[in-house]
Amino acid sequence: MSRIVIPGEVLVEKPLRTENAMIEDNKTFSTVLGIFNDEKGILTPLEGLWYPRRGDIVLGIIEEARLNSYNVELSSPFKGIIIAKFVETRLQRGDVVEAEVKELDESKTVVLMRPRKLFGGKVFDVKPSKIPRIIGKASTMLQQIRDGTKSSVTVGMNGRIWVKGGNVELAIKAIHKISEEAHTSGLTERVKELLESPRQGV
Repeated sequence: MSRIVIPGEVLVEKPLRTENAMIEDNKTFSTVLGIFNDEKGILTPLEGLWYPRRGDIVLGIIEEARLNSYNVELSSPFKGIIIAKFVETRLQRGDVVEAEVKELDESKTVVLMRPRKLFGGKVFDVKPSKIPRIIGKASTMLQQIRDGTKSSVTVGMNGRIWVKGGNVELAIKAIHKISEEAHTSGLTERVKELLESPRQGV
């Protein structure tokens, strides 16, 4: 049986020599976000994936609408849930929502609050590790994309992005460029040139 583990979580109640783990008080703890196979005693790290933190803004897709709650797909090993009584408008399977992380419960389900349905637009995923660069310091990079394309752009910390209106194709192109070149210098200027290029027909 395999299960998601988070940093600091007990893997086994005994010393176990394995990578990405530490032994303390005769117990073995995970030092990473990963998947632990209880039978084989193997911990596989999930590098670069999003780890839920209170206050994170995420984008999810409704997987299932129940009587009292909604199951939300978050493009991650973690599943999301929205309590129905906090939703003003009834949601349906396939709806895209922006929401805030309230907590990660004991079953490793992400409890979401303040959901907002996003209508239309295009949704796509990037590596969550690239999101801070896409947003930029004080949201400067994200604002540059919005100003340069006249598009509405909503970014989720889980690596999911929603774009609507304006030059959607150019906005997506710019975001992918940032994601691919996030580690390089001079990126802000290159993105600016891309957005200002007359060939783009913004």
